[in-house]
Amino acid sequence: MIATDGVTMTCITCTEKGQIFLAGRDGHIYELQYTTGSGWRKRCRKVCLTTGIGSLLSRWVVPNTFKFSTVDPIVDMVMDEERNTIYTRTEGMKMQLFDLGANGDGPLTKITEEKNIVDPLDAPYGGRRTNAPPPRTARSPKPSIVCISPLSAMESKWLHAVVVLSDGKRLFLTTSGGIGSSVGLNSGLRRPTCLKIVATRPSPPLGVGGGLTFGAVSAAGRVHPEDLALKVESAFYSAGALIMSDSSATAMSSLLAVQKGSAAQLSLPSTFGTASRASRALRETVSALPVEGRMLCASDVLPLPDAAYMLQSLYADVECFTGFRKPFEKACIKLWAKGDLPTQHILPRRRVVVFNTMGLMEVIFNRPVDILRKLFDGNTLRSQIEEFFNRFGAGEAAAMCLMIAAKLLYAEDSLISNSVSEKAAEAFEDPGLVGMPQIAGTTALSNTRTQAGGFSMGQVVQEAEPLFSGAYEGLCLCSSRLLYPIWEFPIMVIRRPAGTNKCEDGVIVCRLSAGAMEILESKIHSLETFLRSRRNKRRGLYGYVAGLGDSGSILYKTGPIIGPGGHSNGRSPYNSQIQDMDPADKSASNKKPRLLYTSAELAAMEVRAMECLRRLLRRSGEALFLLQLICQHNVARLAQTLGNDLHKKLVQLTFHQLVCSEDGDQLAMCLISALMEYYIGPEGRGTVEEISTKLKEGCPSYFNESDYKYYLAVECLERAASMANNPDERDILARDAFNLLTKIPESADLSAICKRFENLRFYEAVVRLPLQKAQALDSNADITNGQIDPRHHDTIMLQREQCYEIVMNALRTLKGVGHSRMQSADKSSGVATAVDPASRTKYIKQILQLSVQWPDTVFHEHLYKTLIELGLENELLEYGGSDLASFLQSAGRKHQEEVRAVSSVTSGAAKLHDLSAPILTSQTKYLELLARYYVRKGERIAAARMFLILAERQCSNSEEVPTLDKRYEYLRDAVLQAKSAGIEADSSRKPIDSSTVDLLEGKLTVLRFQMQIKQELELMKAAKAAKDKAKELSLNLKSITQLYNDYAVPFELWEVCLEMLSFANYSGDADSKILREIWARLLDEALTKGGVAEACSVVKRVGSKLDPADGACLPLDIICLHLEKAALDRLSSGEELVGDDDVARALLGACKGLPEPVLAVYDQLLLNGAIIPSLNLKLRLLRSVLAILREWGISVIAHRLGTTSTGASIFLDGTFSLNQTGTANQGARDKIISLANRYMTEVRRLNLPQNQTENVYRGFRELEEKLLSPY
Repeated sequence: MIATDGVTMTCITCTEKGQIFLAGRDGHIYELQYTTGSGWRKRCRKVCLTTGIGSLLSRWVVPNTFKFSTVDPIVDMVMDEERNTIYTRTEGMKMQLFDLGANGDGPLTKITEEKNIVDPLDAPYGGRRTNAPPPRTARSPKPSIVCISPLSAMESKWLHAVVVLSDGKRLFLTTSGGIGSSVGLNSGLRRPTCLKIVATRPSPPLGVGGGLTFGAVSAAGRVHPEDLALKVESAFYSAGALIMSDSSATAMSSLLAVQKGSAAQLSLPSTFGTASRASRALRETVSALPVEGRMLCASDVLPLPDAAYMLQSLYADVECFTGFRKPFEKACIKLWAKGDLPTQHILPRRRVVVFNTMGLMEVIFNRPVDILRKLFDGNTLRSQIEEFFNRFGAGEAAAMCLMIAAKLLYAEDSLISNSVSEKAAEAFEDPGLVGMPQIAGTTALSNTRTQAGGFSMGQVVQEAEPLFSGAYEGLCLCSSRLLYPIWEFPIMVIRRPAGTNKCEDGVIVCRLSAGAMEILESKIHSLETFLRSRRNKRRGLYGYVAGLGDSGSILYKTGPIIGPGGHSNGRSPYNSQIQDMDPADKSASNKKPRLLYTSAELAAMEVRAMECLRRLLRRSGEALFLLQLICQHNVARLAQTLGNDLHKKLVQLTFHQLVCSEDGDQLAMCLISALMEYYIGPEGRGTVEEISTKLKEGCPSYFNESDYKYYLAVECLERAASMANNPDERDILARDAFNLLTKIPESADLSAICKRFENLRFYEAVVRLPLQKAQALDSNADITNGQIDPRHHDTIMLQREQCYEIVMNALRTLKGVGHSRMQSADKSSGVATAVDPASRTKYIKQILQLSVQWPDTVFHEHLYKTLIELGLENELLEYGGSDLASFLQSAGRKHQEEVRAVSSVTSGAAKLHDLSAPILTSQTKYLELLARYYVRKGERIAAARMFLILAERQCSNSEEVPTLDKRYEYLRDAVLQAKSAGIEADSSRKPIDSSTVDLLEGKLTVLRFQMQIKQELELMKAAKAAKDKAKELSLNLKSITQLYNDYAVPFELWEVCLEMLSFANYSGDADSKILREIWARLLDEALTKGGVAEACSVVKRVGSKLDPADGACLPLDIICLHLEKAALDRLSSGEELVGDDDVARALLGACKGLPEPVLAVYDQLLLNGAIIPSLNLKLRLLRSVLAILREWGISVIAHRLGTTSTGASIFLDGTFSLNQTGTANQGARDKIISLANRYMTEVRRLNLPQNQTENVYRGFRELEEKLLSPY
């Protein structure tokens, strides 16, 4: 119990937050503050909110006897929950406005107080409204305020409160400074500043009875006699409905129920460009109910909690409903403020409980659809139905007919008999009520005629467009109102813990409640079922249009269908309505432009549009059914199976996108897949048959027969994965799954399903299913034939490549590439991925054989590229198809001529040219494989050509140039293949031209020269030019002329020059002179570098590479004379110690051990005295001859003794081994003896001291004796 300090409390109000306010007769407002906590303060106390310090002192110190001012007590107090303001009414009819702050938790602040709010003609409102009633006479009492009610933002953005006076007038107030469309927006942020009257409404007319009255009675500008003025004692206003208790009649009081009129505005006469003000006035429906007793108070009957929760779920994100707070029952009252037409399909009839002096009564407000239902329920005249359609408009009335026919009303009002439903359906299809489709603008054309005696500037001619009937408009209205609260709003939201905004901290849930989705899906399904039944029965326009021709083409095709003048002979109410031309206007037909569409065509267009709407409704109903099914299985758990991208799309997905977009289809498919995994997974809760039946019946457009087969196959694969110990049963189940999927390859998610087959090692499905899908994407082989539309080429190719990649990934997994990436997918099926090498080889072979058998050349290209990428070249060459050669050719060089097996071998040499086009490194591997392919197929000449192409390939980038060693390998293989081709030709008695082999061998020799020159140039460390030339030699192959003139001669590489001249068969007198000069330079260079020993080594090394019989390339006389002279000079001067046989051994080495050519040279020099005038030089030549004869004799003795030359040298103390070919015979022995005898004579003839010649003479004699001895 709380003391009031002697103040009588007049009224009490509270807020939804629990604040309690009291008004006292002292004119102050108090707050009753209470708490459940413990403390030194009282748990409940009364606090005055409107008093100051002076007022408190006056109350406590000055006695009441000395207070002479009159107190105007507050008698009524109203709380505006939306704007957090309080309106008060005093006993003196003053209005006060208080503010509690934007959030309702601030201090109570008095904004304003209006004293003359009751009489708007008094200052400061005098003369503001010309349409106000005339001023009161002296006899009329001043009206008082009966009721103050706040207006919700749903009713008005700029009007904030309505005041009902005792004479029935209503004053509409605003608390903002300005008046306009922007006033009142963001009312939570804009705080009140004043209290002003914006508009007034006159009192409702008297004498209006209850019952089924149509239309509205306009009270604008109405003046009532004084004796008929209302005497309102109490009033109640809520969400657009006003109930007033009138006691003007002396016999019995009455209740006046006033609502905003739902009927369409009447078309009033107006001039062009102007409109009547009365046509825009607020229209109201007024009903008077005589009652006993006087109304004390009234209250809305709130919807049931379940219904309120459903409505809040649907409309929580629509317009002003975002600020809904619990309880939902009170929040749903705001929906009534939208009017009856937009909400009568979802809200029940409005009920208000009235408490009067006689007891309790309930007032029920009939909606327009309730009036129409009662009209259909009785024996109503057609004129009344027509009046209803005229007042509400054909579209709105047709929408209400649909609601009754399809039974879309609220559950409590759904008891509609079949007869009423059928009458409503017939009215919906009655052209006399809903009208007929026509061309918009035709009326304007007829109105442009000038009236007689008048002048007309003409009228804007509207563009001729189809204007459908009221039936179509009603269907659009009904459909849009059903889908309005969900169409453009997300279907999923993130529910997060309090105090966090991170998405990862929340769970995804459906925005709509299960009950809301069920009710909405039921209504949409009922509407679609009704339309489908009328179509199947060919009722209304459906029947008329179907009678004109093929109903399928009319309903589903686009463009004109019915020709001019198309009419049906069948009896239909539309036949009398549809006419192409008014008979009265036939005389002027030649003056009118021809219409774009005939009436029959317009009817067909409207039917097609209605059919599209029906399909949209069916799809929307299926989407709602799918959402219900998903929510029943915990949408948050199902959403966890989606990737991050799909998860974000799901949160942002609107119902519109779910119904009409590809993203919606994709997300629906993913959610259905997750749902199926829940049923058929290792811990499944059912079978595919169980959930598939629900999906096929409830949402067939999202789940069709192909989906059913797909998930049956998945179920088989799940069972097969669990039978690791029973391979036979596992293979049977895998085969069953494969057979199911072959029927729907284009509908299956092959990326996941083929991974399951791969884990089961069932590679037939891994290969064939993706290829079947790729074939289905291009069933006419337009891509292969080059006949596909370029606009679709890239899209189809991308889809086909995705199919091919499934097979490629299987190969990569077997090869071990990307194994870690696939490991997580393997764990899901519980199958071990470890494969032994033998099994891996077998599976790869199986995949290749199955792939090559499929006649898809585009796929073969992807397959071959992947095999090369994975290093499976041997498998490619072994199991490749017949198109492998053409693939390697085109991939190796796109513009090179096609390499074929050479049928005419004689043309092979001529084809080894034209290799100037650059070849990239990426193309080289294809040419190498092509060469290996030709080798494997036995096409030797073609293989030799490919190796030659690789050896001589040009490169645009220096970094891609192959090394000379690599080019040498290619050329060596080319020579080998060409020689093999010759051997095979000899064995098959098919001669082959040897020019190919000769040409390849010549190229190989020239490349050897190039490599040798490059090596020599690289050894020249100090010469920068040599380094640059060496780099040039590394870039490409050079001809022998280029090597000689540009590289060998400029850098004095005389050894290589001699070899190249010998290879080129350089001969002739002038050529011999050049060769001798090169030899002289070579010997001089060697003598300078290392003396006679070095020169002998060079002669031995270079001569062994030349032909001894070719005197031009190996001039032994010049070489011998040059070396012997140098040896004698160096020995005589003591510069170098040179042996007697050093030069002879070098010449024998140059002649490959043949003594005859060397002896012939020495013999020629000894006989020519002009060349060798010096006796010492002759003596040296004879010593060299002795060394040569001794070596020759050793070979003869070795032949006779049957031993080696080393063993035979014991007899002659020789150390040089001769070539025994042609020497081990008696003729050679005799020749040696003869030469030794002759050279002994030459020694004796020398005019030199005996001590110089004795050793030489004795050597020849001992050689002769040894050869003559019998051993």
